[in-house]
Amino acid sequence: MGKDVIIACDFASAEATFAFLDKFEGKKPFVKIGMELYYAEGPSIVREIKARGHKIFLDLKLHDIPNTVKKSMAVLSRLDVDMTNLHASGTGKMMEAAIEGLTRPDGTRPILIAVTQLTSTDEETMKRDLLIDKPIADVVMHYAKCAKASGLDGVVCSPLEAGKVHEVCGKDFVTVTPGVRFADGDKGDQKRVMTPEEARKIGSDYIVVGRPITAADDPVAAYERCCREFIG
Repeated sequence: MGKDVIIACDFASAEATFAFLDKFEGKKPFVKIGMELYYAEGPSIVREIKARGHKIFLDLKLHDIPNTVKKSMAVLSRLDVDMTNLHASGTGKMMEAAIEGLTRPDGTRPILIAVTQLTSTDEETMKRDLLIDKPIADVVMHYAKCAKASGLDGVVCSPLEAGKVHEVCGKDFVTVTPGVRFADGDKGDQKRVMTPEEARKIGSDYIVVGRPITAADDPVAAYERCCREFIG
């Protein structure tokens, strides 16, 4: 599997999104559409970005009863995205229902990955707020194994955990890792972070990078730097 850098287009409007993407003359970076942009603009933003030739990771993190997730995934499958996700904590039955809903009549479907623990969550927070007393590494690996057993393609995890996920679930099990920052950059509200080069060495398949690119003085240069450090 080839590695790739996914830009988190966490903008509040289509106008801001296209003003950003227009900077990438001749380039078509893989982009993530998250809740903020999707809720502001709806499915049309997905169709418009897809029509421009970009690959899309639709990051809505579904988590509900199995039947609701199944029906929702059936709707998302018609948007022709390349990747989407849900929360592994929704249980195996929900993940299995998601696969069923996401699979099109011809048998094709987007890559489906599960969120293990958000990169803004550390072990202390997990214990205090979620009453989970297991070490965070054990929780992430358990969720990853459940996702694989449910038929998913991979997980969203911290880059700190990507190598271990591959050990536990196999090298073909996809790891998508946010929480990536340049060595000389600001961590923001992320707590479990790693540089693009470190993420490459540890085995991340995709890195999701937002503010270090979108808030940079020169976003195209920041993206190209990220690609150099991660892809080589």
